[in-house]
Amino acid sequence: MQSRQQHATNPSAQTNAYQGRSVALATMHGKEAVIAEPFDTLLGLEVVVPETLNTDLLGTFTGEVERPGDMRATARQKALLGMQASGHALGVASEGAYGPHPVLPFMASGTELMFFIDTERSIEVVEVMVVPKTNFGSTTAATTAEILEFVNRVGFPAHGLIVSPNAPGKSGPVTFRKGICDRATLDETLLDMARRSDDGRALVQTDMRAHVNPTRQDAIRSLAIRLAERLLCYCPACDTPGFGIISVEHGLPCELCKLPTRMTLHEIHQCPACSYEHTSPRPDGLTEADAQYCDRCNP
Repeated sequence: MQSRQQHATNPSAQTNAYQGRSVALATMHGKEAVIAEPFDTLLGLEVVVPETLNTDLLGTFTGEVERPGDMRATARQKALLGMQASGHALGVASEGAYGPHPVLPFMASGTELMFFIDTERSIEVVEVMVVPKTNFGSTTAATTAEILEFVNRVGFPAHGLIVSPNAPGKSGPVTFRKGICDRATLDETLLDMARRSDDGRALVQTDMRAHVNPTRQDAIRSLAIRLAERLLCYCPACDTPGFGIISVEHGLPCELCKLPTRMTLHEIHQCPACSYEHTSPRPDGLTEADAQYCDRCNP
């Protein structure tokens, strides 16, 4: 694997800080299947999953339990729970958010965040990725014959589904059947949930939990690689691992009118320990934006 960042950020950092160590991964949905390999290959860091850890207490995709905070705060709390349960000084956890695309109608989008804590160095390192591909979606139906196109499009049965009453009324909490990965269970559950619904229809959603969603697993794997690569980057000022991008500066000039656009002009890198900061140009070397991305030339 080739790093997207330069390990030689600090030439004096000659060793991998995490070689031979273990990190607690807070998950109950099989994320170790896609995080353990890049952490081991790139960092020599063993991923350990604490037993009997219920991360659903910090939020569920179906909303029975709301997140206690934003994605970053929730992932941090997860990582701390994993560390407390296992006694490890290193912790990692991830959070995902999926929904309708904020700009493009009829499309879905997602964001994945991964949070790493090293209590020995008192550092916290976060990587965030906009997910380019997701099967997120939902529909309603009274029978499975109505959703054949939908289930094929979202990758069923390799990808799991969640079924619940579409209009549950006010009789009590909504009943969800999760992790449906075969046609017989889908047929039976859909009819049952439709009968429980005031409108006679069931709500069918993609199950976005990692262990039943290979597309999301791919995104988490990519993010794990990015986080591992970042932990191989050392601060030029203090040799602490985790030096990397924390934000960007927009304003790349338009190739025609030369006015600033919304495209990235600079990347801002920062140390998680000493807060040393460095601003660098775009890594792709682009110095001007195509006019199609200019609000003046292409309003």
